[in-house]
Amino acid sequence: MVKWKGTLEVMGLDLNFWKNKKVFLTGHTGFKGSWLSIWLNTMDAKVYGYALTPPTNPSLYEIAEIDKFVKNTYGDVRNLDSLKKSISEANPDIVIHMAAQSLVRASYESPVDTYSTNVMGTVNVLEAVRASKNVRSVVIVTTDKCYENKEWDWGYRENEAMGGYDPYSNSKGCAELVTASYRSSFFNPDNYDQHQVGVASARAGNVIGGGDWARDRLIPDLFHSVLKNEPLLIRSPNAIRPWQHVLEPLGGYLLLAQKLYAEGNKFSDAWNFGPNEIDAKPVSWIVDYLAKHLDQDLLWEYDKNSHPHEANYLKLDISKAKNRLGWTPKINLEMALKLILEWFQAYQKKENLHQLIQEQIHFFTSVNNKL
Repeated sequence: MVKWKGTLEVMGLDLNFWKNKKVFLTGHTGFKGSWLSIWLNTMDAKVYGYALTPPTNPSLYEIAEIDKFVKNTYGDVRNLDSLKKSISEANPDIVIHMAAQSLVRASYESPVDTYSTNVMGTVNVLEAVRASKNVRSVVIVTTDKCYENKEWDWGYRENEAMGGYDPYSNSKGCAELVTASYRSSFFNPDNYDQHQVGVASARAGNVIGGGDWARDRLIPDLFHSVLKNEPLLIRSPNAIRPWQHVLEPLGGYLLLAQKLYAEGNKFSDAWNFGPNEIDAKPVSWIVDYLAKHLDQDLLWEYDKNSHPHEANYLKLDISKAKNRLGWTPKINLEMALKLILEWFQAYQKKENLHQLIQEQIHFFTSVNNKL
């Protein structure tokens, strides 16, 4: 296993703090949850996972054999009794809620499931935390799409209005409102001395990385096309997104959870974790870069079929996280894509992907400045 050497502080993360901390992670079988599970394990945290079975095939959770070190419970966040029981048995120090219906297009197909999972799932997590005597730090993960998107040229700040055109985006805006309400009602920073629980929400942009196989997402669709030797269909080649490697927001979540544990009254709030402005690129730029650097041909075509509405322009203002948390993006978009290509090529060669992820985490945390 790859371990950090030398300094006990990486990216503001105190490795002594995370050693043996009990972390209850919902959504650990998904793409982001799998990466976070490995990162936590690398820091010797004790990870308790609660999620549905792996949502994709292939599955990063299965490929990286994460069940070997996570104390796994298959469960639905919409089941309050089951969730309460699991959190009670784990008795965690920290809760990170990532379980969600996370796709815009799927939300048009199943709006009720989307709302029940993303809204009531969040309610249930916070209710289970209320019943716990040990939890000190709670991070509720939502999305950059929670904002009322007016297609502005500038990034949205944390105090902008919640909204969301489609059911997915709107449900995440609702989850933000739920989090704010529970924070005010039951975990108010003004009464922190009484409850000792810090509750924050985290909003991230378009997250990319090796091991994402979800449908209707650009990178997975691209690699599926390569494997099948079929042209890639692009719905919105000119749509601009705040692309970032998966380790960028995960580092933000970890730093935020650590800050909440120590000083919950100061950091119980909403936080944006996005790339620097230069890395907000159109879809076509991503496709052209990967096509140029792949070892095999990639053809793409404009998909002229009718599709549900998706935002064309969206950026986040990350000044607050930079100034108050000391968090900042570490790698640029080109390096993020190089890491993804490295992962995909290792997948094709059937190499040890768990070890590769550990190595990429180690590389990422070793970068002193943005490349």
